[in-house]
Amino acid sequence: MTTARELMDRARTKLTPAIADQIGATYRFELSGDGGGTWVATLKNPPKIEEADGPADCVLKLAASDFVELMEGRAEAPQLFFAGKLLIEGDLGLAMKLGSLTALLA
Repeated sequence: MTTARELMDRARTKLTPAIADQIGATYRFELSGDGGGTWVATLKNPPKIEEADGPADCVLKLAASDFVELMEGRAEAPQLFFAGKLLIEGDLGLAMKLGSLTALLA
């Protein structure tokens, strides 16, 4: 099974300034449970993804296993959100832009 760390590493290698320009925000992923951790994805120029804690325009909190399922297309964000498995802090509109990141990881 793919881990959250592997997905973040994959996104880091595929992230380009053009993709970051489409999103233009900073996200913090707080992933709990096995394989969890905290990552900050700066999706504006210069783009970067690092395992760290820091300020973000949008914070997503969920289990690492749910994050993997979400990023691999086996779960949908609204489904996780309404089930109480995905908590969003900050700009909800930015959370909706994350489909671009999902496409990046495919």
